[in-house]
Amino acid sequence: MQVSVETISGLERRMTVGIPAERIENEVNKRLQQTARRARIDGFRPGKVPMSVIRKRFGASARQEVIGEVIQSSFYEAIVQEKLNPAGAPSVEPKELSEGKDFEYIATFEVYPEVTLGDFAQISVERIESEVTDADLDNMLEILRKQHTSYEAVEREAANDDQLTIDFTGRIDGEAFAGGTASNTKLVLGSGRMIPGFEDGLVGAKAGESRTVSVTFPEDYQNLDLAGKAAEFEIMVHEVAEARLPELNDEFFARFGVEEGGLEGFRAEVRKNMERELRQAIKGKTKTQVMDGLLKTNEVEVPKALISSEIDRLRQQAVQQFGGANFDPSQLPAELFEDQAKRRVTLGLIVAEIVKQNEIKPDEDRVRAMVEELASAYQEPQQVINWYMQNEQQLAEIQSVVLEEQVVDTVLQKAKVTEKKVSYEEAVKPAQPELEEAAEGSEDE
Repeated sequence: MQVSVETISGLERRMTVGIPAERIENEVNKRLQQTARRARIDGFRPGKVPMSVIRKRFGASARQEVIGEVIQSSFYEAIVQEKLNPAGAPSVEPKELSEGKDFEYIATFEVYPEVTLGDFAQISVERIESEVTDADLDNMLEILRKQHTSYEAVEREAANDDQLTIDFTGRIDGEAFAGGTASNTKLVLGSGRMIPGFEDGLVGAKAGESRTVSVTFPEDYQNLDLAGKAAEFEIMVHEVAEARLPELNDEFFARFGVEEGGLEGFRAEVRKNMERELRQAIKGKTKTQVMDGLLKTNEVEVPKALISSEIDRLRQQAVQQFGGANFDPSQLPAELFEDQAKRRVTLGLIVAEIVKQNEIKPDEDRVRAMVEELASAYQEPQQVINWYMQNEQQLAEIQSVVLEEQVVDTVLQKAKVTEKKVSYEEAVKPAQPELEEAAEGSEDE
C-alpha cells in the first residue's frame, strides 16, 4: 500500500492511498466463491453454478462491496502509518477503477491541532467569598412565602399587589386589534406584566367597575404593528383580591418535604440548600473566569468538522429543551450556534491538553463527594448515591465534571488570583450571558 500526504492549508490534509490490484482481486474472488456456494440460479444445481456465470451476475456488486471495505480498512492503516489524527470523517474521492489494475483514492480531512499551552500566570481570576447570613435566610423565607401567595376577594378599591380578574378590549383608532382582547384574566397590579400605564390605570378600581385606560405601546414593542401606537382599553373589573401570605407552620414546611423540627428545622433545611447553591455559584463563576482566561491566552486553530459536529449537538439540545419532538434540528440556522460551538470545541481542546500534560485523572474522593452533594437535595440520599455509583453513564458525567474542576485548580495554582467578599445575593446572581462557561466539549477528546 502506497501513501502520500499533502498539507492543503492549516489543518486540512489530502492523503492519496494506492491499493495493489492483487489485494482487490483476492478479496473479490473470495466474495464470489462464497456467493457461488449459496447462489440459486435457474438451470443450475445449488453449488454447481459456473464461476463465469457467478462473475458475470455478481462481479460488479462484489467489487463495489470490496472497494468500500478496502477504503475503510486502508484509511485506518494509512493514518496509523502516517501518525495522523483525523478530526472528522474524510471526504473520499475514488479514482477510476479498472479490473486487474491498482486502485487509488484520495481522502481529504482535517487533523487535530497541536495545542501549545500559554502561560497560566497571565490569567487573572477574582474569586468571590460569601456566606449565608441570618438576614439572607429571612429574605429567602419571605421569597418562599410569596411564591405560595393565595388571594382572597375583598370589597375595596384595588391597590398595587392586589390581583384583579378582568375582561378587556383594546382598540387603535377605534378598531379592535389582534391580541388585544381577553376574558377572565388574572392580573397582579404592579407586576409589570402589561404595557406601561395599563396597570396604573386600574389602581383604585372596584369590583363591578368598568374603566377606559389610554396607553401607548413602547417603540421597541415585540409586535412591530403595534409599536409606538396609542391605544384605548375598555376594562371590566370582576374581582379585586388581596394577597395572603402563608403562615410559617407545619403545613407550609411539609410542602418542601420538611416533616419534623418545626420552624428551626425548616430554617436549617433552607440554609443548607442556600449554602449548596452558594458553593455552586462561586465554583461556577471561578470556572468561567478560568475558561475565559484560557481562551485569551491560548490561540488554537479549530477544525471545522468539530465545530460542525458541535453545532449539530447544540441544535439537538435546543429542540429537546423547547419540546419540539417533531421538529427537524437541521432547520435551525447554524449561525445561531456557531460562536458557542467554537467556544466549546476550543476549550475542549485546551482542557484536553492540560489533562494530558499534567496527567490528571478524576479524583475518586471528589467524585464521591460530588455524588453525595447532589444526593443531599433528595429525601432519600442513599438511594440516589447508589443509583449514581451503579450507573456507568451517569457516573462518567460526574467524573467529567470533577476532571474539569481539577483542571481549574491546576490553572489557579499559577494564575493571578484575588479575593473579593460579596453578599449572598450578588454571589448567586447569574453571570451575564457572554460570560457563561461552555467547556462541556472537553469530554469529546
